[in-house]
Amino acid sequence: MEGQTPAIRVHGLRKSYKDVEVLKGVDFEVARGSIFALLGSNGAGKTTTVRTLATLLKPDDGTAVVNGYDVVTEARQVRESISLTGQFAAVDEILTGRENIIMIAKLRRVADPGKLADDLLDRFGLTDAGGRRVATYSGGMRRRLDIAMGLIGDPPVIFLDEPTTGLDPEARIEVWKVIENLAGGGTTVLLTTQYLDEAEKLADRIAILHQGTIIVSGTLDDLRKLLPPAKVEYVERQPTLEEIFLAIVGQKQEQQR
Repeated sequence: MEGQTPAIRVHGLRKSYKDVEVLKGVDFEVARGSIFALLGSNGAGKTTTVRTLATLLKPDDGTAVVNGYDVVTEARQVRESISLTGQFAAVDEILTGRENIIMIAKLRRVADPGKLADDLLDRFGLTDAGGRRVATYSGGMRRRLDIAMGLIGDPPVIFLDEPTTGLDPEARIEVWKVIENLAGGGTTVLLTTQYLDEAEKLADRIAILHQGTIIVSGTLDDLRKLLPPAKVEYVERQPTLEEIFLAIVGQKQEQQR
């Protein structure tokens, strides 16, 4: 990845809803083929950031480039380069898993939709369930199908907006494996989450979004260096991402008082 231009580059991004400023100058870059976690509490601006990058919202100020295309002036090319998976699986419960994939493949005019459906079902561990109606699927299976449908057309960049919201622990682990496999295959993943363990498990780099700004960004090791290692009975222990997040956000709130 060294020497490549970033898959995503965001600089000075601002967005307001009427009198409420949600994004206050957001800056970050995402390397190609990496998993980047945008971590923050509810209301921090994570979904607004993703919706702006996906061309669903227009920024008030700043620039954002996705796969080399400007999200405002080259919106069509951006949309052709991405997949967006929201917090709730956008699948048709009446259709089977295979029929869901074939329907989207036909809408996107992909050659041989049936073969593509079989390949994606196999890739996401859904072959045995492919002939069943999605209404019978577990939460984890629906989410895996949703992500599989988002990969039709091989988009180089995928946005996952809190993809494990509402899932049980077993289903979350299923989705985590899917995300790791995506990046392993060269797809760039921007993941928003409020789950600290999710960011700690998956991300190559983590940015903490707090009250509309990125207050810290780096690898997990970079973030760990911001806090001294805890010592328990003379055994050095590295701080967890939860401890880092709470300490940094707490410091910011103290500074604003």
